[in-house]
Amino acid sequence: MSLSGTTEVKRTLAEVVAERKKQMSPGARFVEAYQQDGLDAAVDFDVTITDSLTSTRRKPRYPTRNMFKIVNLSAEGRQFYYHESTARPEDPEVQHGKERRELANHFHMSPIPELLTTTAWVQLPDGLWEDPTAFEAFINYRLVIRLGTAENYTILCGEHGLLNMPEIPRLTSKAGFTSTILAACDEVEQMGCTADGLVLNPVDYYRYLQDGRLMDTLENNGVFIVRTRLVEPGTALVGDFGHGAELFDAGRSTIRFAEPPPGTFSRPGIAVKAEIYERVVVNLPFTFYLVTL
Repeated sequence: MSLSGTTEVKRTLAEVVAERKKQMSPGARFVEAYQQDGLDAAVDFDVTITDSLTSTRRKPRYPTRNMFKIVNLSAEGRQFYYHESTARPEDPEVQHGKERRELANHFHMSPIPELLTTTAWVQLPDGLWEDPTAFEAFINYRLVIRLGTAENYTILCGEHGLLNMPEIPRLTSKAGFTSTILAACDEVEQMGCTADGLVLNPVDYYRYLQDGRLMDTLENNGVFIVRTRLVEPGTALVGDFGHGAELFDAGRSTIRFAEPPPGTFSRPGIAVKAEIYERVVVNLPFTFYLVTL
């Protein structure tokens, strides 16, 4: 691992932030639609709006989507994706397979699966729409932020999320290292790839900060760290997010007034719904590990 990965990530994020500042925010566009159409307002976006806002935090907390290569299906005419599986016990040995295990892998092609709908809801405080600036901020930093949390759920622990993929192996042994995280990083590199991402619960992240410098060491060596409540405490996902998986993205979103399903809120009120459409696939499952800390 090297510092070049960290530099590249920071440069890419800076470019994204600069581009977002040139664009009209989702909240501003929805307020504009409300001023024209009232409670019939609906806006279709030609972007995925969870990727449309810049953070105002001095201490960023990155969404899981930022870890992946994102494939915008509205711009790319993709129909299939490739993936690999490791050698089967009955397979004959291949040349140099002992020191380069990936040479024995099997190659596969599959159609891009149906994208999943991720939805978030907010209930408008009475009269907020009378202040366009406050209304815009509410859509941006409550609705879109909630949509980002729902997106984390879809990517990580939904029915087709990474944490529920049976092909991703589990790792419980430190194997001579001080941490299972480092053991997993080594396993990924033994397959010819690089562990460039770590997803873990905030409670574990802060325990590591309390007890040592592992988080600093990983970040300084180019590992992109995402903290989220959606990973069970005591576990973490380590992997080659840059090359080992892809996030297929419809490249479109919607925000509209709508009637929420029963049980969405504790009391009646005017509600706004946002939706995006995407799905993660794993190309190289042997470059990911769900580790026990």
